[in-house]
Order: sequence, then C-alpha cells, then structure tokens
Amino acid sequence: MTTTSSKASILKSRVDVTPQLVDVAMGRAKADLVIRNGRWVNVHSGEIIPGTDLAIVAGRFAYCGPDASHAIGPETTVVDAAGRYLVPGLCDAHMHVESGMVTVTEFCRAVIPHGTTSMFIDPHEIANVLGMEGVRLMHDEAVGQPINVYVQMPSCVPSAPGLENAGASIGAEEVAEAMNWPNIIGLGEVMNFPGVANNDPIMKGVVAASMRAGKTVGGHYASPDLGLPFHGYVAGGPEDDHEGTRAEDAIARVRQGMRAMLRLGSAWYDVATQIKAVTEQGLDPRNFVLCTDDSHSGTLVHDGHMDRVVRHAIEQGLKPVTAIQMATINTAEHFGLARELGSITPGRRADVLIVSDLASLAIDEVYARGVLLAKAGKLVADIPAWNYPATAKNTVKLGKTLEAGDFDIAAPSGAEAVKARVINIIENQAPTRASVAELPVENGLVGMSRANDICQIALVERHRGTGTVVNAFVSGFGYGKDCALASTVAHDSHHIIVVGTNKEDMALACNRLGEVGGGVVMVSGGKELALVELPIAGLMSDERAEIVADKAARLTEAMREMGCTLNNAYMQHSLLALVVIPELRISDIGLIDVTKFEKVDLFV
Repeated sequence: MTTTSSKASILKSRVDVTPQLVDVAMGRAKADLVIRNGRWVNVHSGEIIPGTDLAIVAGRFAYCGPDASHAIGPETTVVDAAGRYLVPGLCDAHMHVESGMVTVTEFCRAVIPHGTTSMFIDPHEIANVLGMEGVRLMHDEAVGQPINVYVQMPSCVPSAPGLENAGASIGAEEVAEAMNWPNIIGLGEVMNFPGVANNDPIMKGVVAASMRAGKTVGGHYASPDLGLPFHGYVAGGPEDDHEGTRAEDAIARVRQGMRAMLRLGSAWYDVATQIKAVTEQGLDPRNFVLCTDDSHSGTLVHDGHMDRVVRHAIEQGLKPVTAIQMATINTAEHFGLARELGSITPGRRADVLIVSDLASLAIDEVYARGVLLAKAGKLVADIPAWNYPATAKNTVKLGKTLEAGDFDIAAPSGAEAVKARVINIIENQAPTRASVAELPVENGLVGMSRANDICQIALVERHRGTGTVVNAFVSGFGYGKDCALASTVAHDSHHIIVVGTNKEDMALACNRLGEVGGGVVMVSGGKELALVELPIAGLMSDERAEIVADKAARLTEAMREMGCTLNNAYMQHSLLALVVIPELRISDIGLIDVTKFEKVDLFV
C-alpha cells in the first residue's frame, strides 16, 4: 500500500498564500497537483459542470475551470478523473468522537476513506469525566489531524445541574477561557433547554461568553413542545438543532432562523421524517444540514460515515447535489467557514473526492488539503497514533466491591405487589417513554417481569467512589436469559449503567469494569461473553478502530444471544442516563422525569 505522510498536509493561512494561488491561476507558477477532466459538483450554483480541471497548490484550490494545462509543470502531479465527479470533502456538522469508542486520530482513520474531511466535534463526554483537561487533550489531538477537526466547547457539564452529578463541572469562566484556544469553533449543544428558556444564570453566562467571542452557539432542544418554551430557547441564542424527529420540528427551527440538523447515526434515524420539509413542503434546503451525532465504531468501519448519511438523504428523494450541499457548503456557512472549506472553489482548502457514481456516492479517492489520503476505500496516509497521558486513565472508582444485594429494590412495607415507573426504549430514537407496570414482591423485594420484558437498570456512581447505586426498571431490550450489560459510557455524566435480569451478573459486570478501567461488558451466568475495554476516561479505546469494531461486533452478538433484537441496542443502553431527553431517565440522584425536570419516586 502506498503511504503518504500526513505531515505534508500542514496548511498555511489563505492570506499568506494568496499571491501563490494567483500566480498558479494565471500560469506564472505551477501547481502541486492538477486533477483533470472531472465533472465539477458546484455547491454554490447547484450545477454539475463537465470537463473541469482543478489546479491545487499549498493545499488550496487555485484554479477551477475548463483547462488547467497552464498550471502543469515538470513537478506537478497530474490525476485523470476520467469523467468522474469532483465532490467537495464531506463535513459532519455535529458529532461526538467518544461515541465511536476511539480517539480522534482513530476516528479520522476510520472516516477518511468514507469521504469525511471536516468534523465539528463536541467532546462533552470526556468533559463530564475529566473537565477542562479532557477537552484540552481532545482539542490538541484534533489540531494534529490531516483533515479539519474543529472543536465545540462543551456547554452543559453536567447536562442538568441538580438532577445529576458528573465527574467535573464547566461554567462561563471556563467557556470564556476556551474561546481563545485556536481550534474552538463554537459552543457545543446547549442541552439544558429549560435553563435557557428560564434565563438560568449559568446558561446565560455560558451562551454570553460564546456570543462575545463571535462563535456559533450549538443547540439541543429535545422536546416536542413548539410553544413558548421553544421560542424562549431560540431567543436565548442557540443557532442550530439536531434533536428534531418530525417534519414540523425541522420547519419550526428553520422558520426561526436556526439550521435544522438532520442526523443519521448508528441508532438515530431522524433524516427520513424531517427531510419531508424540503421534499414535500418545499422549504429552502440551504438551511438544512446533515450530521451523525453518534456513530458506533462498527458503523464507521462497516457502513460508513457522512457518505452513509448523504446516500440515505438521496434515497429519501433529495437530488444528489442538494444532499451534498447539506453535507458541505451549508455546514461551512453555518460555522462561518465558507471561505475555507465546503466547496471546490479558489482559495478554499483542497478537500475533494473523486466519485464514480453520484447517487450511490461511490468514492474512489479522497484528497484533503491537496494530499491523497484514501483510495478504493482504503487509507493510504500514515497517521501516527496519539498517546493519552496516565491522568486520562484509571477513572473508574467504585469505592467498594459490588454485590448482588446492592441491586435489591425494597418494596413498601407489607406490599404484595407494587406499581412502578418503567423506562421504555424507543427503537432508533433517543427519547424514551415512561410507563407504569405492576410488579411482584417476594420476601420484601420487588421482582422483575421477564414475561413482560421488564428487567432491572441501575446506575453506579464511578467518579468519586461513593458506592452509590440507584435502582429502577427498564423495558424494551428483550433479554430472555440471565445476563447483565454494564457500561461506563453513560451519557452524559458517564457513571456506570447496568441493565440485567440477574443481580449476581449485574454485580460481576460492574466489578469487571472497575478492574479494566472502563468499557462495556456482557455477563451471563457468571461468565463474561464480551468485553470492549475503554481505558481513556472510561470512554475510548487506545486500539485501532478495526479492533474496537470487532470487539463491539462480539458485544452485539452476545446481546442477541441473550434475546435483544433492537437495532444498535448498545447505543440505546448508553443514553438511559441522559437527563435532558424525555421522558424518563436514571441518574445518580434517582429516577428523573424529563418532561418536568424533577426527581420522581420509583413507586406510584
């Protein structure tokens, strides 16, 4: 395999190389690279222009036109596109690297062959474990990548103060400090939407610090209520939102001047319903943006990244050029970067894909900053691993060895049965439903109801070693055997979430994660069936994405063996503590009603 050093992609500022770009465009100097005879997908005009040449120098486009022979010299590399499409590198407008269970570097290695050349990452997962140190670690790693990885400063750490306790906290002072870091592009998703609508002092300060810095404020309005709370949220400053699930959600956001971000992640399928705002209602597509939000390593390695999202959008009825606009220029304009990326035009970074079929987005070659990084679906660039310090590891502190009795749920005195609140999974969506079920009592303890697919869920505090265990019930996983799945990935505070049908297995699974420093493990009958070790903050592996994907595949297989048939059930599992998405969640302080944003009793 031919390799290209990623060091060759170090980029000078546009202003510093503009005279050089002019000279190449005029033929007074020669290009580093010329791509000839392509079909130019022009996202500014919405056209596909045949017979186009591209001349590239200093990592930027200098000339885009019918004949670049004047820019070719003895040292110029010439590539024949042979009538194939020239597509701008794809942008992921909102995503969390940690959801891939790998580092920024490994995430880039996995997605570059799929045509992603720009990512806008929100590292609020590691921020909830390590605070500012974690954000800085990922920020610095992002700067060193051969593609564009911009960082949004986490806005809600913890996501809902008073309803959970994270491993760290971030406020307006920290946000203001980070706005001076070189690679911070804006404020990450503002999840505490009631706080914004109610002018909470912390949220006001965080948003104001970003506005003063002239940065983009990311949104997260996870409620179907489009009344006054929604209007108050928009007035509070967020400029985009990816939590819509209905066409009316996308319409409402765009009408209020927000960008509607439509996501297709590993478990979130929100494009098909919302894209009808364009395909059926006729809204202007330039205010719609595509993103992934959360992509599992298995999805990245086997199914794709932004290429997968664009293909899916085309399948829903969008014209290919329109779908590509939503993953390129629309994103760049949203973040104020249209002069740098998002299109194949002079002065912009030379991020370009050579594509043999547009509708299926069959990507043959990937160039970033004028350097060939991937060919025929394989990475050809040498991207060195990034090492995390010891301070980012060994973050799982249980405080004690857990036992089966820690998961006992005592019934009210004298009760023979109880009515208990139950968290219900909704397949392929982030929200849950709240229900009430009658459960049996035996020897003073509330039992599960395997016949009704109701098993136990517990949250185990893991940041300060308090030994706290909060128990509740969950439905929808379909586990039919004795088993337990435990994970230190538990959005957003990232304690341990364990779901199981057997308390001994639940205790064993949690203790195992304490031993390995974090990860995901499935246990059945006292036997470990699958383990994905995540030693970096209990969130990320230090292994290659392909290895993590293989381990994750074994985890999925083990879940199926236990009776779970949900699509990407692990992703559903990891969000059960996310106390900013309705309706019912679990946190380290108890069961949380996310329609009222208050703690509620387990028993009704």
